[in-house]
Amino acid sequence: MDGAIVYVLVIVLIALTFDFINGFHDSANSIATVVSTRVLTPGVAVFWAAFFNFVAAFVVGTAVARTIGKGLIDIDVVDPSVVLGGLIGAIVWDLITWWGGLPSSSSHALLGGYAGAAIAKAGFDALIPGGWTLPLLFIVVSPILGMTISLALTVGLSWPLRNAPPGPMDRVFRRLQLVSAGLYSLSHGANDAQKTMGIIVSLLVATQSHFQGTSGWLGHFYLPKADHVPLWIVLAAHVAIALGTAFGGWRIVKTMGSRITKLRPFGGFCAETAGGITVLLATSLGVPVSTTHTITGAIVGVGAAQRVSAVRWGIAGRIVWAWILTIPMSAAIAAVAYLALHQLTLSP
Repeated sequence: MDGAIVYVLVIVLIALTFDFINGFHDSANSIATVVSTRVLTPGVAVFWAAFFNFVAAFVVGTAVARTIGKGLIDIDVVDPSVVLGGLIGAIVWDLITWWGGLPSSSSHALLGGYAGAAIAKAGFDALIPGGWTLPLLFIVVSPILGMTISLALTVGLSWPLRNAPPGPMDRVFRRLQLVSAGLYSLSHGANDAQKTMGIIVSLLVATQSHFQGTSGWLGHFYLPKADHVPLWIVLAAHVAIALGTAFGGWRIVKTMGSRITKLRPFGGFCAETAGGITVLLATSLGVPVSTTHTITGAIVGVGAAQRVSAVRWGIAGRIVWAWILTIPMSAAIAAVAYLALHQLTLSP
């Protein structure tokens, strides 16, 4: 087999590895609330989340994948080393923040890494400015929208239920939280798996000449345009993120589930519903967003609805710093990785 083809196939596997790490890293987003309210045990919760991560492959489109594949970086700049450098930047930053127990954004790590590697190759002209407007805007919009919806849900439901007996109401919302946790996991799979799809699509379009005329299973890697995401890429990305979620990321679960604010089933239902609605809205618009940002904002909204002091703002502040650093740090790591790959003449 041609060495250039092997190089591309290895990068596809690394992209799916990132997707696995994304699920591992972001499993806390899907399960922290349902675990902290003791509706599900951690073991059951991760498989509940993994199931809905995979089901998302069959109920959402691929608008986010198309945004990543052709809307952020000039496709003429993309080559295997740009993609690999971007993935290295995202994976290294994800592992650093996982080790520190900080729920940073895998999504923004990937965006930062991809941009950093492209800039290292061709300067800032490699970026498509218009394509970055909504993703950067939603860094602010998604947590605020999640917080606003969860605050409105909490206040809106608290009024008609103010005289309900605590015991029966708690039991009702324990059941409802299974639905809301499934909704949020569905939205997580819908948005996050598509980012890896987009990276694989851009890689295969950039290297289409290597696969043109190939037959058998290699023929599936020939992709002349970024307008279509083949089914095998969709399924592979969702399987990878579901497996990652099934393995879980317990350091981050602790931070998300109990250290920001204390939650009961009612609050967990409001946070997960708000987060799911926000992420699905962004997904329908083709905007890659941070599920981490969104669910954190939603949890803060539930806590603030009780009282401002119910939110541990010091922990929230550390998380915000991780958000601020994610894009520039993953971009810097990716730029160094690309330059190293280029020096090693690994790029075909």
